[in-house]
Amino acid sequence: MSLETQAEIFEVLREIMCELFELEASRIQLNTRLYDDLEIDSIDAVDLMDRIRKLTGKKVSPEDFKSVVTLQDIVATIERLVQEKACA
Repeated sequence: MSLETQAEIFEVLREIMCELFELEASRIQLNTRLYDDLEIDSIDAVDLMDRIRKLTGKKVSPEDFKSVVTLQDIVATIERLVQEKACA
């Protein structure tokens, strides 16, 4: 599973969202808002942060998630975590 491009990250994230929250893939777009469009609550966000940690090998801090509104924001966060891991 490659996480080198934003497109690859988004596809993996879409699979995770479908599996974790039983969402239809068609509902998951880059501009989809987590809380407003998908009704993801704080407990769901914790589950998602845990999956991202397993995916990237890096802990996702609550601060990382405070500014997250859309899936594009999550993609950017994962991309940063992957780059940080590569540089470590």
